[in-house]
Amino acid sequence: MSQISSANPKNPFTEPISWLYSFWKFARPHTIVGTSLSVIALYAIAIATTSNSITTENFVQFLGVWIACLCGNVYIVGLNQVEDVEIDKINKPHLPIAAGEFSIQTGRWIVAITGILALILSGWLGIWLLAVVGLSLAIGSAYSFPPIRLKRFPFLAASCIFIVRGVVVNLGIFLHFGQKLQGREFLPLVVWVLTAFIVVFTVAIAIFKDVPDLEGDKKFNISTFSIIIGKQAVFNLARWLITICYLGTVLVGIFGLDGVNSLFLVVSHLSLLGLFWWRSFRVNLEEKKSIAQFYQFIWKLFFLEYLMFPIACLLV
Repeated sequence: MSQISSANPKNPFTEPISWLYSFWKFARPHTIVGTSLSVIALYAIAIATTSNSITTENFVQFLGVWIACLCGNVYIVGLNQVEDVEIDKINKPHLPIAAGEFSIQTGRWIVAITGILALILSGWLGIWLLAVVGLSLAIGSAYSFPPIRLKRFPFLAASCIFIVRGVVVNLGIFLHFGQKLQGREFLPLVVWVLTAFIVVFTVAIAIFKDVPDLEGDKKFNISTFSIIIGKQAVFNLARWLITICYLGTVLVGIFGLDGVNSLFLVVSHLSLLGLFWWRSFRVNLEEKKSIAQFYQFIWKLFFLEYLMFPIACLLV
């Protein structure tokens, strides 16, 4: 704890720009981008499948959902940092609390405020959104917070991530938009296909994310798939899971999917699959930087999926 206590945490009043940059790092930008794109994509698919147009009323709904989900996102990733300070000093020393840019108390305040805001806003907007946010916060808390701390168990840790990002977010938010746009809850086949893709893809992200963090996880007895079966096995498993996602979507496109431009779906996913395999051959599993860069590349592919499906719907 000496590194943190001897540091000078940033003051939001005297160093507003620097403090905001630290807050941006605290929010884990890649998760913020992923959350934002998922909300945008589901809103666009809902507009396309209900033959609606963007109006002031439904755009306000979109903004409310987006802000509530962003607050929930910051709560989940922030709580993980508050509880993992010593581990982050080894695995992710650039994060604000580990680096001494934020005090632990500041982290706790941010987590508390964003969690409360997420619940209040989602409760005001609708029951489906409240269910999404409430369940996501509960699972995120169980993932990081002792004594449950599900992140200690590889299977349960991976399950937390794909249940929230894959199932809860996609189905719950679409049900919310469907109810607001159409006056009823419904789930078209395209949403189920997107959800299946994201679930399997998120499993790959969940098992691969700890590969660069072996040193800190070993020291603090955090069991991960990388520790149990090795980096190479995890890398190969993640690679084939992602391949299944793309090939499965290509097959769906070939056999046809109502409300979707099949040609675009097939061509885009075959192209991304080729790019993914080319990039995977360039990874050096003995270099932490190379592994981390590939992990960020996987996240970029995850982001792209939330662009591909709405485009495929809008091209019909």
